[in-house]
Amino acid sequence: MKMSLKSAIALIAVAAPSFAFATTWELDSSHSSAQFGVKHMMVSTVRGAFSNVKGTINIDDKDITKSTIETTIDATTINTNEPKRDEHLKSPDFFDTAKFPTITFKSTKVAKAGKDKLKVSGDLTMHGVTKPVVLDVDGPTAESKDPWGNVRRGATATTKIKRSDFGLTWNKALETGGFAVGDEVTITLDLEATKKADAAAAPAAKDTK
Repeated sequence: MKMSLKSAIALIAVAAPSFAFATTWELDSSHSSAQFGVKHMMVSTVRGAFSNVKGTINIDDKDITKSTIETTIDATTINTNEPKRDEHLKSPDFFDTAKFPTITFKSTKVAKAGKDKLKVSGDLTMHGVTKPVVLDVDGPTAESKDPWGNVRRGATATTKIKRSDFGLTWNKALETGGFAVGDEVTITLDLEATKKADAAAAPAAKDTK
């Protein structure tokens, strides 16, 4: 049975994968960061950040649940505003950045969680260990064009993890009870991305820059 060109096009349109409506965005590392907070001595919160956050986001505005994200964080850029502490955090006691220089996240599911809010499930790999996590996301924002003609969008994601789940178990007991470093870590990702000039229907791809 012969099929007309019009019928063939219609069939392809119906069978085409949902990412046909996706646009590809690259994270702008100069305007993106990953911050964290962890209890110190049971009394205060020490905060730090990683810079050099790279990655790719595919946003499907027709069906946002079909969107994907992959990010890579340079663990060697850790900064808590205390050089000696930063060197300790880079050592085998903690991140062991000589052996595990990056932290990665790859989404596995995106779900709506209210107006302009998402829950993004995915695999977080840190210190050579991969565990599932869920990010609470505000965004993505609407498209905005900067003075140089780049189209931008942003989002903020938060989650909590236990560092011990990733093999980060170094600690010291306190005389008054408890430990020097808390196990629970609060993570915040502030992400800004630019639209690729050739953005089209495409699955997530790694940033090769």
